[in-house]
Amino acid sequence: MRFSRQVLLLQIGVVALVVGLGVALVSVLLRTFLNEQYGQRALAIAKSVAADPVVVAKADAKVPGGALEDRALAVTATTGALFVVITDDQGIRLAHPTASEIGKRVSTSAERALAGFDEISAVESGTLGLSVRSKTPIWTPDHRRVVGEVSVGFDVAKPISAFYGLLTITLLFAGGALLLGAGASALLNRRLRRVTHGLEPHELTELLYEREAVLHGIGEGVLAVDQNNRVSVRNDEAERLLGTELPIGAAMSELRLSPRLHKAVAEGRPVDNLLAVAGNRVLVINSRAVRLDDRPIGTVLTFRDRTDLDTLTRELDGIRALSDGLRAQRHEFANRLHTLYGLLQLGHHTEAVEYLQTLTDSSSARPSELGDAVADPYLQALLVAKTEQAQEKGLALKLAEDTWVPTTVTDPIAANTVIGNLVDNALHAARMGPRRPATVEIGLLAESGTLHVSVVDSGPGVPADLRRRLFDEGVSTKIAPGHGLGLALARQAARARGGDVWLADPGEGETGALFVAKLPGMLTEDG
Repeated sequence: MRFSRQVLLLQIGVVALVVGLGVALVSVLLRTFLNEQYGQRALAIAKSVAADPVVVAKADAKVPGGALEDRALAVTATTGALFVVITDDQGIRLAHPTASEIGKRVSTSAERALAGFDEISAVESGTLGLSVRSKTPIWTPDHRRVVGEVSVGFDVAKPISAFYGLLTITLLFAGGALLLGAGASALLNRRLRRVTHGLEPHELTELLYEREAVLHGIGEGVLAVDQNNRVSVRNDEAERLLGTELPIGAAMSELRLSPRLHKAVAEGRPVDNLLAVAGNRVLVINSRAVRLDDRPIGTVLTFRDRTDLDTLTRELDGIRALSDGLRAQRHEFANRLHTLYGLLQLGHHTEAVEYLQTLTDSSSARPSELGDAVADPYLQALLVAKTEQAQEKGLALKLAEDTWVPTTVTDPIAANTVIGNLVDNALHAARMGPRRPATVEIGLLAESGTLHVSVVDSGPGVPADLRRRLFDEGVSTKIAPGHGLGLALARQAARARGGDVWLADPGEGETGALFVAKLPGMLTEDG
C-alpha cells in the first residue's frame, strides 16, 4: 500500500476514533444530565404539593382519599408525571393514582423523606413500573413536625426519549465532523502527493542520498538559488572556489561575490563559459534557469576553476613572446653578420668599421640589456618579450632611469601576472592614443623585499566614467569581446600577498595613465 494511502487511512481512523469517543462521552453525560433534570423537576412538583395547606392538614389528620386524591390526580394530569403519591408519617399511602393502593405502605423506602430530608432517587421500580422519582417531607405550619411525605415520579421512557432525541442530533453532528475530517484528510493527502510529485518516502530518501553523492562527488562547484534569489543548494566545492561561505537561505545580495555572478543570477538568462574572478581564482561560470511545469523555480550555476590553466596559458604566452623575440633577434643578428662578412670579404675594412659604429650608436638601450638594473632572470625575460612585442606594434617600451632590482623574485608567476597585465594594458593604450611616438615606461624598484612597480603610457588616459570601476571584472576600454579580466587579476594577485594595484594618475595631462603596484615579500632580502 502506498504511503499516502496509509496516511489517509490513518487520519480517517484517528478522526473516527476521536469522534466515537466524543459521542460515547456525550451519551453518558446526556443520560446522567437528563435523569438529574427529571429528578429535579419531580422534586419541585413534590415540594409544591407538600406546601399546600390542604395537603398538610389532611396528612396530619391521616385522612386518605377525598381531597388529597383529587389534588394528587390534578397535579399528575397537569405536570405529566407518572404519579403523585402522598403518605402519612408512617409511610401509609393517603393518595395514589391506583385507588386500590391507598391505605397500603409505599413499595420503596421513605425513611429519608420522613426524617425531614429531600431525596432525589435514581431510576427505581415501583407499583407503576420504572420511574425517575423524588421525595420531600410534609411539615406542619410551624415546621416542627413531619406529618408525611410526597413522592413524584416520571416514567423512565420520557428521559430516555429525550436522550435519544439529543443523541440523534449529536450523531448527525458527529457524522458531519467525520465526513469533514475525512475530506480534509483526502485534500491533505492530495496536497502531499502533489508536493512530493507522487514519490514515496523511500524514494525521497534515495533521491536525497543521490543528490548529496552527486553534489559532493563532482569536481565542479554547484550553486542553486530559488525564485527569490536565496541559496537553496550548494556543495563544498562551490564554497571553496568562491572563497566564501554560502549558508542555505542566505540572500545572494548579501554575499560578497563577483559582480558577473550577481548579474548572471539577477538576469536569469542562460550563461555559457563566463569568466569571473573570485579571490585568486579565475572561474568559468555556466548558468541555467530551472523551470518546473512551465513555472520558474530558480537558477543553477556551475563553476570550474581555470586558474591553473590560465596561469599556464600566460606562461606559455610569455615563453612564446620571448621565443618570437629571440627568433627576430637571431634573424636580425644573422643579417648584420652577413653584411659585415661581405664588407670584410670585399676588403672594405673602413666601411666595416663604420658599419659597426653605426650599429652601436643606433641600438636603443633595451630593458633586457640593463642587466645591472634588473638582476632577476624572470623579470629580464618578461621585459625582453614585452619589448619585442612593443617593437612589432611600432611602440617603444622604456625602462625608467631609477629602476633598481638587485635581487631575485620569490613568486615569478604573481610578478608576471601583475607586471604583464599592466604592461599589456599600457601598450594597448599607447597604441590607441593620439601621441607619437607611442611609448610605455616601466619602473621597477626594490625596497627591503618589496617590489614597487610603476607603468605609464602615452595614451589618452582613463575616461572619467571608468575610473571608479576600472578594476571590476568585465570593465575594459577594449572593443573586442573577452577582455576585462587583466586588471582584476593583477589586483587580486597583489592583494593576495598583502599588496595592491591602483590608478595613481588617470592621465589628463601631457602623459597617459599611471598605474602603480606594491608587492610585499616579492623579492629576496639578500642581493
